[in-house]
Amino acid sequence: MKQKPCYILGIESSCDETAASILNHNKVLSNCITNQEIHQQYGGVVPELASRAHQINIIPVVKHALDEAKINIKQIDAIACTQGPGLLGSLLVGNSFAKSLSMGLKIPLITVNHMHAHLLVHFIDDKNIKLPSFPFIGVNVSGGHTQIIIVKDYFDLEIIGKTLDDAIGEAFDKCGKTIGLTYPCGPIIDNLSKHGNPKKFKFPIPNVDGINLSYSGMKTSFVNFIKKEKDNDSKFISKNLNDICSSIQFSLIKNITNKIELAVEKTKIKSVALGGGVSGNSYLRGFLFEKEKKEKWKVFVPPMNYTTDNAAMIGLVGYLKYKKNYFSNLNHVVKSKMEF
Repeated sequence: MKQKPCYILGIESSCDETAASILNHNKVLSNCITNQEIHQQYGGVVPELASRAHQINIIPVVKHALDEAKINIKQIDAIACTQGPGLLGSLLVGNSFAKSLSMGLKIPLITVNHMHAHLLVHFIDDKNIKLPSFPFIGVNVSGGHTQIIIVKDYFDLEIIGKTLDDAIGEAFDKCGKTIGLTYPCGPIIDNLSKHGNPKKFKFPIPNVDGINLSYSGMKTSFVNFIKKEKDNDSKFISKNLNDICSSIQFSLIKNITNKIELAVEKTKIKSVALGGGVSGNSYLRGFLFEKEKKEKWKVFVPPMNYTTDNAAMIGLVGYLKYKKNYFSNLNHVVKSKMEF
């Protein structure tokens, strides 16, 4: 018997991507994203500019998602939107739109934790995605978060380690900006690193107790190193760009992989799933694939189109909540910081 359609509209607006997606159950029918290139000239996201761009983009992006999915807006069964964490102005745009649409169509509204969605993206019905089994170690690595989590079930998650200050993605961007790269710097550093020597320059890795970690000191160390070398040779960066990128990437990634190994050792859970923008990093993926090959870990990495912020992951969590009637009321507020 053919399954009755269950159409979920997902809306993501936590930072500088305005995104909308249509899912039928857990299968993605469309996943549309509008990037805000205006932030590149500032070397990072400007919150006020981001929220204004969301207001311009939200209706066209949702329309595009519906058109690509070939469904009418009246066929939507529920709307899922990102409640947090993120930039308040950006979140308000997506949430206000979702609330209005929910009232107008008289359908359920479902709020979603952005970081929760990054981990559950592995449950999208896609031939390019391996399905993990519970429990597994979830590793969220992004511009705003660095977390190591035991995922016991869809809605039972326990953070066992996190950064005490800055996130790994923010560290990549700060280091990249220091050597003149454009925002976002992570993918550029990754690409340049492929032609460099990761052992050419050494940067200290903080010794933080337990599974927690830190990136603030690493950024400061790198900035001071570059300043000192430039004082001695004004062309130091151009002469050593690939080696600089490869060396700092090695250290930034080594910091998190040390903690992933510790988490596996302490929990005895050898299934590891990545989430977040930095999960696209080739060195991080290479480390995990090596562990899978040599130590029989089970490794789950999302396809590249699901590593960065996207609405498909929001729609997926929305669908899982819809099945359990985990609906939100229209009085909910957005949150810049949010735990599971």
